[in-house]
Amino acid sequence: MTEEEVKTKAFHIFNAALSSVNPYTAVKARAVDLISFYHSGHIKKVFVIGFGKASFEMARAINETLGKIIDKGIIITKYGHAKGIAKLDKIRVFEAGHPIPDGSGVDATKKMMEVLKEADDSTLVICLISGGGSALLVAPMEPITLEEKQDTTRLLLEAGADINDVNTVRKHISLVKGGRLAQIAYPARIKSLILSDVIGDRLHVIASGPTTFDTTTYHNAIEVIKKYRLSDKIPLHVMEVLDKGMNGDIPETLKEKDPVLINTENTIIGSNRIAIAAAEKMAIELGFHTEILTSEIEGEAKEAGRWLAGIAKAYKEKKEKSEINKPVCLLSGGETTVKVIGNGKGGRNTELALAFAMETEGYNGIFLLSAGTDGTDGPTDAAGAYVTGNTIPKAKGLGLDPLEYLKNNDSYNFFKKLGSLFITGPTGTNVMDIQIILIQNPCGGLFSGSST
Repeated sequence: MTEEEVKTKAFHIFNAALSSVNPYTAVKARAVDLISFYHSGHIKKVFVIGFGKASFEMARAINETLGKIIDKGIIITKYGHAKGIAKLDKIRVFEAGHPIPDGSGVDATKKMMEVLKEADDSTLVICLISGGGSALLVAPMEPITLEEKQDTTRLLLEAGADINDVNTVRKHISLVKGGRLAQIAYPARIKSLILSDVIGDRLHVIASGPTTFDTTTYHNAIEVIKKYRLSDKIPLHVMEVLDKGMNGDIPETLKEKDPVLINTENTIIGSNRIAIAAAEKMAIELGFHTEILTSEIEGEAKEAGRWLAGIAKAYKEKKEKSEINKPVCLLSGGETTVKVIGNGKGGRNTELALAFAMETEGYNGIFLLSAGTDGTDGPTDAAGAYVTGNTIPKAKGLGLDPLEYLKNNDSYNFFKKLGSLFITGPTGTNVMDIQIILIQNPCGGLFSGSST
């Protein structure tokens, strides 16, 4: 196979994964149950709210199937994800900042809170939650300002904090996270449909758990800040709120068995595990010996890239010993982090891919695609990147030093110069990242006939 043929197969596998977690399709499949509940649950009003990168597509499905019974609604999605549409009949659509929250998110969240305050025990609230919701649903506790919330988020992300740690802090400085959104809507009936973007599909972590109980505390939030040595950098008002919470002057987030949550039901309708399973099915159909390594890859992106490279090289050796006769497809998924120490441009997928490429330099027959299922990789317009054993020799031939790019967190520009960025645009879904490793028979190499 040529490089283009292998690349095409990898893209087919990736697209199969995306199709399996299409938010529009997943929500439509739940419409019958929602309609049945509406007719049997003595419901007089239906509100639709949503937040996250996939919330527009989720709301579109709800509007098409339940539009006649919807009274009002508000969704908040990332800039560029609503296709320029400001309204879906009675559902208002807002775009806001991600991963750093902005004023548009604050304004839209206030409007959402006002809608929920109208709810009563005859109201059904359909809540559409997807990855990115933590940044898009923004209501900092007083006296914390938006700028202080932004600084806190940025400091945690740049320190390499994972989503669990970031959201532990976010929940405890917010009026809407950690079950508090459900508290505002109480005593309404809440049906939350959730597209998971966290490892293990932990409800209290996805979008910081606005409609579920929280297992973390103010003490945990302060420990996170200490863990990343940010105590002297986090804004003063944030630390004041956390200290008050730990001392009992501010109520904790909602805990398990809180009566406020008795009428709330949370359902996972899409996840990385579902996407990986669909990718496996497609790879098998394409003739690959396929194995799923994990759907819970985490830690620093460059370390994950090195780990995956080691596994790829081991499978390469198995093939050379004729222990495996078919071409191999290895699949993994999850969400890594990047500790920012340079001033370059990149995301976790391009950084993972660069580290992988450096470890597999000169290994003919190994291909990797690492990409975000939402179509964006950190603060870039790429979903990720793809590499082969020839990526690093080609880069060096162009005068590029891969180690310097890695040290400077500049993986995006590295792959841009090589033409190896994977750009999809917003996909409408979000279930973390996927890595696809393809390993071909040694005879003739993986990219026979390739110009690169």
